[in-house]
Amino acid sequence: MAELKTGGLAYVRTGDISMEDEKLFISPTEVKVDYIFENTSDKDVESVVAFPMPDIEGVLDSTVAIEDADADNFLDFTVMQDGKPITPTLQQNVTVAGIDMTAELKAHNIPLRPLGSAAFNAVAKLPPDVIEDWTARGLITHDEYDDDGQGMKHHPTPMWTLHTTYWWRTKFPAGAKISVQHRYKPSVGGTVAITFAGDDDYKKEQLKTYRTKYCMDDAFVKTAGKLSAAADKGGRGYTESWISYVLSTGANWSGPIKHFQLTVDKGSPDNYISFCGSGVKKTGPTTFQMTAEDFSPKHDLDILILNAVPRN
Repeated sequence: MAELKTGGLAYVRTGDISMEDEKLFISPTEVKVDYIFENTSDKDVESVVAFPMPDIEGVLDSTVAIEDADADNFLDFTVMQDGKPITPTLQQNVTVAGIDMTAELKAHNIPLRPLGSAAFNAVAKLPPDVIEDWTARGLITHDEYDDDGQGMKHHPTPMWTLHTTYWWRTKFPAGAKISVQHRYKPSVGGTVAITFAGDDDYKKEQLKTYRTKYCMDDAFVKTAGKLSAAADKGGRGYTESWISYVLSTGANWSGPIKHFQLTVDKGSPDNYISFCGSGVKKTGPTTFQMTAEDFSPKHDLDILILNAVPRN
């Protein structure tokens, strides 16, 4: 399953609003971000704050880690400012090869989400001439599979990309601080086994990629190898989970983040975790934390968790 990269709040920059504090908590079941912003100018600033959802691409033979494939708010995003809930505006559009096709879909009452039963069923009911036109324009492709045990059938398949953003207008009072909190469920990808521990060429290539992406050290690699070998002999199995977070949205604000705190929870004491960070400390049976002052994120965050399969 493929994970979707998610991140923090984006801002229309004026140079007057700084991020005083960001506390970021990431676990396999929840992402929590608490911010304190300060208007350093002598005048009120009214602007737009936005939360870009990850793009959803229509592709063949792909399983994306979203529980409700037909929901607009597929990560259950919520936001509060100074303790009061905000109802943000939903903005969506679809593209193919960078060309906006939103009006085309709306004209035929096609749901904008390319993944999910609603879009598949609606596309299947389009007139033949529209299907031919949309195929030529890259909106749909054609697949053959047996979906009901009655033999192979032809299925037009959505191929567009959905772009989703939640946004709201807010006021930053002159010389004052405001707090913003948002919560959502991460899109967690994964596998049914450890894919980088072993001697075959694929696993060796995976290991090279993982060492860089997740900053795996020799001790972690050695442990993974032992776990995988034990599972092959009938021992406890382990699966992989991947969580990606776009840290670079924190660089949208005026100046660096004055105080940054990242807490990552691996979910179970029996699990193992690896991610890139400086000065990371274990703070509990399942939690790890790093802090930084005047933090300017230059790279996004990728987290690997090795999950212990529950015992029977």
